[in-house]
Amino acid sequence: MPTVVISSYNVANFPEGGGHLWVYMQYAQGLRQLGCDVYWMENFRRSNDEKRDAVALATFRARMERFGLGGKLILYMSQGPAVAPVLTSAYVGMTQAEAEAIFAQADLLLNFHYAINPALLAHFRRTALVDIDPGLLQFWISRGQLAIPPHDCYFTTGETVGTPAALFPDCGLPWIHSRPPVCLEHWPYTVDPHAEAFTTVSTWSGDTWLVDEKGLYESTKRVSFLQFAELPRLTSQPLELALFLKTEEDLAERRLMESHGWRIRLSREVAATPESYQTYIQGSRGEFSCAKRSCMKFQNAWVSDRTLCYLASGKPAVVQHTGPSAFLPNGEGLFRFSTLGEAAEAFTAVNADYERHSRAARQLAETYFDAKHVLERILSCALQ
Repeated sequence: MPTVVISSYNVANFPEGGGHLWVYMQYAQGLRQLGCDVYWMENFRRSNDEKRDAVALATFRARMERFGLGGKLILYMSQGPAVAPVLTSAYVGMTQAEAEAIFAQADLLLNFHYAINPALLAHFRRTALVDIDPGLLQFWISRGQLAIPPHDCYFTTGETVGTPAALFPDCGLPWIHSRPPVCLEHWPYTVDPHAEAFTTVSTWSGDTWLVDEKGLYESTKRVSFLQFAELPRLTSQPLELALFLKTEEDLAERRLMESHGWRIRLSREVAATPESYQTYIQGSRGEFSCAKRSCMKFQNAWVSDRTLCYLASGKPAVVQHTGPSAFLPNGEGLFRFSTLGEAAEAFTAVNADYERHSRAARQLAETYFDAKHVLERILSCALQ
């Protein structure tokens, strides 16, 4: 089987993001299950705090070891902002020659780092970009806000990308549709009929904005959740958000949401590690989540990698409708809402036959998102 290098984004520099690591780990584990020799490559950005950097690196290495990727790490250093780092020749724990020897033997670079330095791409026999921000990525490219260096092929997790139904340009790229994966063996069916709350894990605010001829839009989960602040008053179902909060404004809005009946927890306390993230999801009754505003604006039929973890665990999901889908159900394990009333009705339906919807959730993950099947197709397309 081939040797594949996965180029992830902002995992080593974000030790508090247990769920963020899982985004890329689903791909890595799926490839390993297929028998691939997998390396994890990432840009580690130095900060002005050497102690924090040392802790972050030690944490990252320990996590990779637990996932069977110890000795398979390629960390290169850079300076400058995350969106446009300046590549240096410094690697952590190996020489430049050792890193480039791995690049030379690799059959494929599977790249999630949109702003990767073209000099790195040039070392690989085959390169594939994976778009996990459908609609938003194409919007950035079309507006000149992001320059993607050429790859051999382009995968997207957006169902409408590059189709006549898309509300955004394809940027002249030949997009290959690929569903996001979940590694079923790492996410077993774990139904607990006594679990109480529908939950989710999310960053609250951020610096994601859309600028077009109609104005300026904040595209964050914060905007969407605030539109559904009244939901706890329409249902007896306990609702809990585990949020990554950063600013004083975030904390003020936490109090606002709590005044409407939401339970708010800090994601740093319940989901900072890959293991605690999984425990939190598998201890939930199901998922309730909103999507970023861009998903509704672009109608990209997006489904979250986090939602797949709930579904695989047998947790029904009630998530915001992001556009018509050719395969996603609505009302059987997965409910897609657009209004407060639809969200409240979904909880009533789930709780009326919880066991059936739990089984349907797992079946949905097995049928459409099994990492082995997803990665097998990616390899077939990328290496042909």
